[in-house]
Amino acid sequence: PGASPPFSALLIIVMLSRSRVLPALRGFATRAKHTLPDLPYEVNALEPAISAEIMQIHHSKHHNTYVTNLNAALEKYADAEAKGDMAAMIALQGAIKFNGGGHVNHSIFWSNLAPKTCDGGDVTKAPGIKAAIEAQWGSVDTFQSTFSATTAAVQGSGWGWLGYDKASGSLKIATCANQDPLSTTGLVPLLGVDVWEHAYYLQYKNVRPDYLKAIWGVINWRNVEERFVAAK
Repeated sequence: PGASPPFSALLIIVMLSRSRVLPALRGFATRAKHTLPDLPYEVNALEPAISAEIMQIHHSKHHNTYVTNLNAALEKYADAEAKGDMAAMIALQGAIKFNGGGHVNHSIFWSNLAPKTCDGGDVTKAPGIKAAIEAQWGSVDTFQSTFSATTAAVQGSGWGWLGYDKASGSLKIATCANQDPLSTTGLVPLLGVDVWEHAYYLQYKNVRPDYLKAIWGVINWRNVEERFVAAK
């Protein structure tokens, strides 16, 4: 969404050979600056599942910081490249991965959510992904409980994902640490849930499972379905 780059561009951070990393970073670093996308709903629209206070801080502070730091890292990379400073170029790859991943992950996250007044939580509005989930897990309830248990078990900070595996044509539940993007695992992201504490602590304290139970009521299944169709 918005100014987010195709995620293939961000894979540069895990390619360490000169022949693959440097040409990829060259094009990525010279693009227009990334910007914070607007939320597609009001900050209080997801209550009571997610409070307005959390949404405001999460979006305007945390996500905005990833965007700011990503732009700064890319500017430094471009400067290092112009100077032929290979050591600096390599050193910046971690910052690009972390902040670029944070930007991409959150841009997906906001679009994966919707108020109940806009059918948030209603999987019947997405018959394609509903059928695929039922075919693989037996029921949507079983999928949700499996996803929640897997995601609740993330150690420290990270994300829970429903991804599409193009190679097998199947859906997969996966987790990623910190801001590592799901695309780095070879899966196409369909649905992501942020389990960094800043996503829930002000409301749910340290009870991550309660947050994961509540968030199903505001999932934008139409958006998940659009991503599923595009991935196929």
